[in-house]
Amino acid sequence: MSPKAYAYNQTRQKYLATELEVANTRWTRLRGLLGTDAGEFSSGKGLWIVPCRGVHTLAMRFPIDVIYLDSKHTVVHMEENLRPWRIAPVSLKTTTVLELPPSTLSQTETRLGDTIDIHIEQNGAQQ
Repeated sequence: MSPKAYAYNQTRQKYLATELEVANTRWTRLRGLLGTDAGEFSSGKGLWIVPCRGVHTLAMRFPIDVIYLDSKHTVVHMEENLRPWRIAPVSLKTTTVLELPPSTLSQTETRLGDTIDIHIEQNGAQQ
């Protein structure tokens, strides 16, 4: 069973993802959202890629919103509605990336400089 996790925009006081998956192995980072249908990646879902400096949507079936975070979980770059078969920029300031359903950024009013809280609970203990 994977740990329970969420992403919360502390600056805007809004949840970005209440069902956050963590991709922190070579295989899970490589796989990402490949093979996922748009209906499976609806509002409230998210993928946190650790470590990561940029993403692509090659072979994906739907657009996504992407948040690039630095080591302090500050938003340093965003891609809204990144369509399939695109390569997003690589950012050397970025340490992790959040992939979210399309329109999440506009619905939560997320902006550059916002602070994002990533919360992971493992075996009943918070991290």
